[in-house]
Amino acid sequence: MKMRAIYNLLLGAAVITLLQGCIKNDIDYPQIALSITGMQVEGQKENAVISEKDRTVTLKLEENVNLRKVHVTKLSVTEGAKSTLAPQDIIDLTNPYEVILSLYQEYRWKVIAQQDIVRIFKMANQVGLSEINPDTKVAIANVRKNTKWKELDLLELKLGPKGTTYNGKTEVPELKWTLYSNYASAQVKVQYQDFFEENWELRVYRKDKDVEMKRADGWVNVAWLYAEGIEGSDNGFEIRETTTEEWRKVDNSYITADGAAFSARIPHLKEQTTYVCRAYSGEDYSEELPFTTGIAKQLPNAKFDEWHLKGKVYNFWAEGGEEFWGSGNKGASILRSITTPDGTNTWNGQTGTSVKMESMYAVIKFAAGNLFAGYWYDFAEGSFTDGHLKFGRPFTERPTRLTGYYKYTTGPVNQMDKDSDKYDELYPLLKDKDDTCIIWVALGDWDAPIDIITAKTSSKRKMFDQNDPHVIAYGEFTQGKTINNFEPFEVELEYRDTNRVPNYILVVCSSSKYGDYFFGSDQSVMWVDDFTLEYDYND
Repeated sequence: MKMRAIYNLLLGAAVITLLQGCIKNDIDYPQIALSITGMQVEGQKENAVISEKDRTVTLKLEENVNLRKVHVTKLSVTEGAKSTLAPQDIIDLTNPYEVILSLYQEYRWKVIAQQDIVRIFKMANQVGLSEINPDTKVAIANVRKNTKWKELDLLELKLGPKGTTYNGKTEVPELKWTLYSNYASAQVKVQYQDFFEENWELRVYRKDKDVEMKRADGWVNVAWLYAEGIEGSDNGFEIRETTTEEWRKVDNSYITADGAAFSARIPHLKEQTTYVCRAYSGEDYSEELPFTTGIAKQLPNAKFDEWHLKGKVYNFWAEGGEEFWGSGNKGASILRSITTPDGTNTWNGQTGTSVKMESMYAVIKFAAGNLFAGYWYDFAEGSFTDGHLKFGRPFTERPTRLTGYYKYTTGPVNQMDKDSDKYDELYPLLKDKDDTCIIWVALGDWDAPIDIITAKTSSKRKMFDQNDPHVIAYGEFTQGKTINNFEPFEVELEYRDTNRVPNYILVVCSSSKYGDYFFGSDQSVMWVDDFTLEYDYND
C-alpha cells in the first residue's frame, strides 16, 4: 500500500508537470525600444553622442581622465526601464562598456570613450610636421640636411596628459641620442600620476629638401593645396595652367599656416582645366604637382518648370524625363498632393512655376510639404501612414553652396503627436513657437541612396544623421518668420575633408522642420524656385 501511494503521488506530479508544459502563454508583451537618453561622467568634454541605430553612447573625455575609473554622474533612460548602470557607478572604459536595459525585453547598449591626447614633438631646424604614432610609441621628426647630429636640440615634447613627466622631469628632458645609419634615436619614459606609463622612442632624420608638396585637391573653381616647410620661413605656393610656363604666386590672404604646415584655398579657377602647383619655403622649392578641376554641374529641373500629374500625384519632372526630385505626395495622396507646382508664384513674376509645399493634417496624421533629391519608395513595412523614402541622387562634383529663392508663411505649432517618442523632447522646444521651414544639402560617399522611414518610434524610424561618417559636406538654411515676397537664400556647404569625392547629393526642403516627427503647423506654406549650385568662394 505504501509503495502504491508513492507511485500515485509521483504519477500525479508528472501529470501536473505535463499539463503545465502544455499551457500556452497568450500574453503579448508590448515591444518598447529602450534607450539611454542622456549620460554624463566626470571629465567629459562635450555632450554625449547617442546613436539609437547602433545603441551606443560615445563620450569625449579630457586627456587626464583615468579610463579605468570613470565616475558616472548622470544617466537617464527610457521611462520605466531598468538599467545595469546607475549614477555614481565607477566603470572601466578602456574597452566599450555594456549596459543592459530591460522592461519587457532586454536591449544591450555600449558606452564608448574617446580620449584624444594632444601630442607634440618639435626639434630645432625642423622641416615639416612630426609623425607621432601612439600605437607603436614612436615619434619621428625631420630636420634640415645641414643639421649636425651632435647639435640636435629638442624644443618641445608632450606625449601624455598635461603634467606628465619625461624621464622623471616635467620640463623638456635632456636626451641621450644614439646614432644609426640614417637617423638618431632617443628613449623617453612617459608617466602621469599612477595610471599612465609608456615608453617612447624619438627619431630624427635629415631631410634633403626644406619643403614638400603634400597634396593638391582640385574641385571646380577652387583648389586646396597642402605643403610642409620650415616654421617661420617665407612659405607659400605658386600655380600655373599647363598651357603656360608663367608661374603665378598665390596671394598670402589665401594661405593658412599651422607651424611648419601650410595650406591654401585658391578660388576663381577655371573649370575643366589642368593646373600645376608647387610650394616654396624660403629659397627652396618643392616638386611640381598637377591637378585638374571638375565641371560646374547643375541639378536637373532646378527651375522646377517641368512637371506632370499622374492620377492625384504631382511629379516634378517632365513625363518620360529624368526623375531627380521626389516628394511625399504618394503618401499623402489619399487626400491630395501636399507638394504642387504653382504657376502663379515665381521668384521673378514671369512665366514658369515654383514648388509649393503645404503642411497639413492629412487624414489621420500631420504631414509636412516636402521636396527632395530622391524618390518615394513605399509605405513602411506594416504601415499605410509611415513613409519609406530614398534620399540622394548620384553626384561627384564639389559645390560650395546652393542658392535660390523662397517665400514662407508660418503659423503657430499646433500639431504635436503625443504618441511619438520624441514628444517629451520636442514639446518644450516648440510649445508657443511658430513653425520653421528648412532647406538642407549634404554630400557623401554612400554606396546607395539613404533609407528614410518616418515613424513614431525610434525602433522603426530611420532619419538622416549629420554625424554619419559618410557625410563629406553639410549645410542648412532655416526661417521661422513669414516672408511675403520671394527672397534669395543661400546654403553654404561646410566640408569635413577636401580630398574626398562624393557619390551622392542630398537636397531636402520642408515647410515644417520637424515634420518628419509629425510636429509643425497646419498653416505653414513654403515656396522654392530657381536653384543654382555655385562652385567658387568669395575673396
